[in-house]
Amino acid sequence: MASARGRVILAATPLGRPGDASARLREALAGAAVLAAEDTRRLHRLCHDLGVEPTGRIVSFFDANESARVPALLDALEAGDDVLVVTDAGMPSVSDPGFRLVSAAVSAGVDVTCLPGPSAVTTALAVSGLPVDRFCFEGFLPRKAGERRRAVAALADEPRTVVLFEAPHRLAATLADLAELLGAERPAAVCRELTKTYEEVRRGPLGELAEWAATGVRGEITVVVGGRPAAAAAAATAVAPADLAAEVAEREDAGQPRKDAIAEVARARGVPKRTVFDAVVAAKNRT
Repeated sequence: MASARGRVILAATPLGRPGDASARLREALAGAAVLAAEDTRRLHRLCHDLGVEPTGRIVSFFDANESARVPALLDALEAGDDVLVVTDAGMPSVSDPGFRLVSAAVSAGVDVTCLPGPSAVTTALAVSGLPVDRFCFEGFLPRKAGERRRAVAALADEPRTVVLFEAPHRLAATLADLAELLGAERPAAVCRELTKTYEEVRRGPLGELAEWAATGVRGEITVVVGGRPAAAAAAATAVAPADLAAEVAEREDAGQPRKDAIAEVARARGVPKRTVFDAVVAAKNRT
């Protein structure tokens, strides 16, 4: 008789403080047959901090080897072993390894369950001071400047609160792009080192946050940005693209550089720069 299949268990780990670990996580770390860890050294450190001695087989499971690991993990699941997936912090598969295994397990008819717990996304939302009734999660924005700016521009009309992750060395550039393309006055919060000793939540307009970050910021970063205000959306709807393009053309005729003209028209009309830029491009294509 064939043995029962194992389960994929996605386990949320503490963002910083071991004391945030659940009793179920401790039990799973001690008893799972296979532990797939984003960083095996961090897993051992977490187990030490929790006073847990893993008895199962530990395998590395990170972005670069996730696809290659999936077949062997599926074999273990078919043999009846539970596979516990843990990342460095927070919930696996949320901008962390796990999705490929979950997708393959679901396709194979293998059960997938979750040990809920810490999440940087919901923690940052809760402390941001911004609306949390509706939100969207963008993960990490593209690293290349041009691709990042296009991704940010696509968020200009998003009415929901936006949550994203960013590396500390790219934070200043990302905030500068957000301020330019979404509006320097758009409210936001930069959440640094959540739940840790040096936790910091910096709230304010994107323009001010970009200036603050220009001097350098360290730690794990989650950024929360307010959605497009209803008033701005109404203003954008009320102003015809042709009118925006005409206003830019008038300023250019007076000797103002196009970039500055677009910025001033956007500020005066209360619309994103991208909206004005698109209107200028559309007008140029018609001529």
